[in-house]
Amino acid sequence: MADQITVSVDNDVANSYRSASISDRRKLDVLVNLRLREATESRRSLREVMREVSRNAQRRGLTPGVLKSILDDG
Repeated sequence: MADQITVSVDNDVANSYRSASISDRRKLDVLVNLRLREATESRRSLREVMREVSRNAQRRGLTPGVLKSILDDG
């Protein structure tokens, strides 16, 4: 059973999420769930986890602009 929480994001992210298809929203929900689980269950600090996620995303070419473009296409 899933539970809901509220997470603050910037306006662009919120608008992109709202305009995404239901299928894409579900995918994003799973991604956020996995990342939050990783961050909260890790023995590392949240800051360390966030830095690693950011580095990995940038290494893979996922810049804020690319992410916005992906979400805008949904």
